[in-house]
Amino acid sequence: MKRIFFLAVMLVVSIFYADNTIAQLHVNFDVNIGKQPVWGPVGYDHAEYYYLPEIEAYYCVPKRKFVFQDGGDWRFASVLPERYGIYDMNRAYKVVINDPRPYLSHAYYREKYSSYREHHDPQPIIRESEDPRYYQIKEHPRHNQWRNYRDKYEHR
Repeated sequence: MKRIFFLAVMLVVSIFYADNTIAQLHVNFDVNIGKQPVWGPVGYDHAEYYYLPEIEAYYCVPKRKFVFQDGGDWRFASVLPERYGIYDMNRAYKVVINDPRPYLSHAYYREKYSSYREHHDPQPIIRESEDPRYYQIKEHPRHNQWRNYRDKYEHR
């Protein structure tokens, strides 16, 4: 009887702990608007990576680094290497990917988004957005209005 009671208590504790851990992960993972670059696509509260199908590279939002192949290895760098030439991030098509280390499944993403390689339709970018949520990004042209928005709407 003691053994059944002990197992029941352990089960309840583990369920509570698991639910609490999942809830904490969700909160920590949910929003990273302030870390997204101003050339990123509009409409995402959270973005881990942008896939750049035209050059088959990635941008890691949390680390603020590009991820590209170099001699068969994946490299992280603050800027793209010279071999990419002048690549206009404002006009580049970006696909938001929220999988961990998507570059390790590059063949999958290359195939899935191959139709976007020549996709040159304008994609709204954060820099041009009138959505006040993006004002928190320091490089946004209206960053100086962020405090007013935050004070008015977020402290209710």
